[in-house]
Amino acid sequence: MKVSASQPFQIIYSLFQHEYLGYLFESYIVHLDDSGKLTYQHQNISSKNAREFSKGLDDRDFELIKLVDAMHQDAVARKFAGKPIKPEEFFPKIFDKKKGNEAVQEMIQMHVEARRAEIMELLKGKMLFETGNDGEPTHRKIEVMESKASIQFHFMRSDDNTNYFPTIFYEGKKLELPNPTAYLVCKDPAWMVMNGKLYGFEKHVDGKKLLPFLSKKFVVIPKNLEETYYNRFIAPLIASFDDIEAKGFDIIKTEYDPRPLLTISELPSVQGGDTLFDSKPGDDRSDESGKIVFDLSFKYGKHKFQGRNRVPVSVTIEKHDSDYVFHRVMRKPEAEKNFLNTLQKLGLPMKDFNVAIAKSEAFSWLNENRVNLLNLGFEVSQPQGNDKKYFVGKAVIEVEVKENIDWFDIHARIRFGEYEIPFKELRKLILKKKVEFKLPNGEIAIIPEAWLTRYADLFALSETEGNKEKPVLRKHHLNLVKELEDGNLAKVHISEKLRSLGSFSGVGSYDLPEGFVGELRPYQKAGYNWLRFLNEFRLGGCLADDMGLGKTVQTLALLQAEKEAGRGTSLLIMPTSLIYNWEMEAARFTPELKVLNYTGTSRNKNIKRFEKYDVVLTSYGITRLDSELFKDFYFNYVILDESQVIKNPSSIIAKAVRELKSRYKLVLTGTPLENTTMDLWSQISFINPGMLGSQTYFRQEYQVPIEKKGDETKSKKLNAIIKPFVLRRHKSQVATELPEKVENIQYSVMTPEQEKRYEEVKSYYRGKILDLIDKEGMGNSRFMILEGLTKLRQLANHPKMIEPSYSGDSGKLEDIIHMLENAMAEGHKVLVFSQFVKHLTLVSQYLKSNKIDFAYLDGSSIDRKEQVERFNKDAKVKAFLISIKAGGLGLNLTEADYVFILDPWWNPAVEAQAVDRAHRIGQKKKVFTYKFITRNSVEEKILKLQEKKLKLTRDLITTEESVMKQLTREDIEQMLA
Repeated sequence: MKVSASQPFQIIYSLFQHEYLGYLFESYIVHLDDSGKLTYQHQNISSKNAREFSKGLDDRDFELIKLVDAMHQDAVARKFAGKPIKPEEFFPKIFDKKKGNEAVQEMIQMHVEARRAEIMELLKGKMLFETGNDGEPTHRKIEVMESKASIQFHFMRSDDNTNYFPTIFYEGKKLELPNPTAYLVCKDPAWMVMNGKLYGFEKHVDGKKLLPFLSKKFVVIPKNLEETYYNRFIAPLIASFDDIEAKGFDIIKTEYDPRPLLTISELPSVQGGDTLFDSKPGDDRSDESGKIVFDLSFKYGKHKFQGRNRVPVSVTIEKHDSDYVFHRVMRKPEAEKNFLNTLQKLGLPMKDFNVAIAKSEAFSWLNENRVNLLNLGFEVSQPQGNDKKYFVGKAVIEVEVKENIDWFDIHARIRFGEYEIPFKELRKLILKKKVEFKLPNGEIAIIPEAWLTRYADLFALSETEGNKEKPVLRKHHLNLVKELEDGNLAKVHISEKLRSLGSFSGVGSYDLPEGFVGELRPYQKAGYNWLRFLNEFRLGGCLADDMGLGKTVQTLALLQAEKEAGRGTSLLIMPTSLIYNWEMEAARFTPELKVLNYTGTSRNKNIKRFEKYDVVLTSYGITRLDSELFKDFYFNYVILDESQVIKNPSSIIAKAVRELKSRYKLVLTGTPLENTTMDLWSQISFINPGMLGSQTYFRQEYQVPIEKKGDETKSKKLNAIIKPFVLRRHKSQVATELPEKVENIQYSVMTPEQEKRYEEVKSYYRGKILDLIDKEGMGNSRFMILEGLTKLRQLANHPKMIEPSYSGDSGKLEDIIHMLENAMAEGHKVLVFSQFVKHLTLVSQYLKSNKIDFAYLDGSSIDRKEQVERFNKDAKVKAFLISIKAGGLGLNLTEADYVFILDPWWNPAVEAQAVDRAHRIGQKKKVFTYKFITRNSVEEKILKLQEKKLKLTRDLITTEESVMKQLTREDIEQMLA
């Protein structure tokens, strides 16, 4: 019969016994009469309709209803059958005494018992009844007692047997057992109904231990079962209850302070390790890749507790003849927690009294904290009976570095306990990524993680010398030696003069050679001193001054000094376009140098004649072609000008120059790093082989952390390593006499027809590119991206560049012509740079049609020298149109004081090279630079990217890849917006 929520009602809970599930509950809404008493009008309440009666329910009622629903036979059958099924079909089959499923029975009982225990704790203050045989939910009321009952167990041992029984007290009054009204509603923990009252217990009481006494006064344990019963039943009971009354045997309560025991064991895997000593065939190979488990336990006298085991008490049985003594020991959780905290403070990442960490890290920690652990009372042990025993003693590494003529000698003493290990053998293991090996006594030694970290560079970059494979470091690893000394990782013996290489100010002054004509500015003289210093220690160098600061003249001074010292022939390799400039500069500053121009198809390939010359000038192209010839000649110096040409270490030219033989090596560049840090590796590895390790080592140790992860620590470390061997001065630092350079952005507006064409192409490529990125990813879309952006850049310049039949105008070209005419009219000379030859052609067509003289240079020009001289010497030639790639290097055009950049280039360093053709030593006038940008075009977006890249390239080492490689989908979307 339904109950109205608008009428007075009361929620009640009714207890009944299920054939298979034990005691269950039902929740009901019962109508109240006018006097507030329960009536027979009632209905079930569940989670489905509970909200309807919410005004008469509290939070506990909602929780109880949910738990009652979960215990309902329909819910249990559905949960464990995995599908809807009738309870009358499911339970008889599962609980069949012969064919039933005992495993499922146990899971069902655990599920129901857990929810039953939750319900018991929530019933206080609620109305509870027993269900009648007729199904009446309010048949008999059960009073839920407010407080908990206590229980005490009694044991009486005689010569024949042992009797035991419990006594139960509620608020000081004894509850008599046995009692025919008593039954257990819940067994884990025990909840008992007696005389219409529901009792819980203060301590967790196992209902199975209480159940026999509901129907009998005591339990008798026969003498022949005594020992078994004492171990299985009485000992756990004494552990759970500290007030047991015993006659006939003793219960001794002992108090101990815990002693911490740190046990190490292995989480095994399948790989093996190496041995440094003699091993027999069939020896078990050590496991490299497993982890070490630290487990913290505690000893209380003879009792041992696992830290992660929450059992608070331990009971052991001692038997003397026929007498029994039970020893009860209670743990001290606060003291145990303090020991755990101590390990954490020592750096062990242990949380729940155990932790598994990598082997090298584990034994590094043990090695560093061995003494601390002993002083703090920790015992370190390994499981007994384990075939594999680890060395847990003291491991020591002592390193001494001494300066030799050509290298640093490494003297290292490495000991694991009483055993000394050769440095070269340990190095071999580490380079094979092995961290463990077997000692002569069979113990497994682990190379500490701290060694792998602190001495990583020493192991990776050291070499062996001679038949005895003596460990050495090359001189260019000076910074590593200093790091070892500064970190107190090695005793270092090196000369003060060599130490001074780390700070440029410590380099002494060297006399200029007598045959040098002219003067060096102070910073140029300092550069010459630095080159001579490196020469003295047979170290390679990278002269990376800004363009226009005189790298050529500093190098010529060095080569003249080498000539006067009788050192032999040097090879100078450069782009073809710079050969003429080097010849002219050598004739001017070092006229005594015998210089050979080894270029052209008619060159004499008899390299023996090189001996007659002081300097051989050649190009990268010739070097690549004649590399087999060059390999047979031992040069004094091999010098690379514009050495970024070998930035790709896998290129043919990079491989070719690395095979050249010489006493010294030097590279010259204004842009040592254009795109990635690997550019730097290739050039540094040429001048000082091995300085930055192998290509693989460098990629893992520096390139990936710097470029992919933005690791500033690695970037600073790399800078520190190369700093003594790279000299880079900016104009702002040293050439204060240079006139000011004024940079301007000239914005242009597209003509309506030009803008229409631009938007059409942009719309086409936007959809195509973004779809391709979504399908194939950025990496597989770069060709399409470059194609689309290039076409848009050309349209921003002039639509005629991609559509020859276009007859309209271009806003940018109109601005360029206007500003060019004004500059020339005022007597200025202008350099006009563009990436696109087609763009230069459009400008040249205008100049020709207006009979204006100009010089012109692109990649196909064969009269480079003549064009430069025309511009520099002919007053009528006011404009010089130059392809930015063909004329960005090696030209001295200080006659110009205006520079026009017609279209922005991805890499701002390339534009800087172009501007420096005019803004360099020898310039007397202020240089004005104009960069032409078309508004509302992709050029504006590129300009923003340039500003970001320019910030990064001000330092020697960038932490970004090239702009193209770094473009994201968001960048593309914004560019094409």
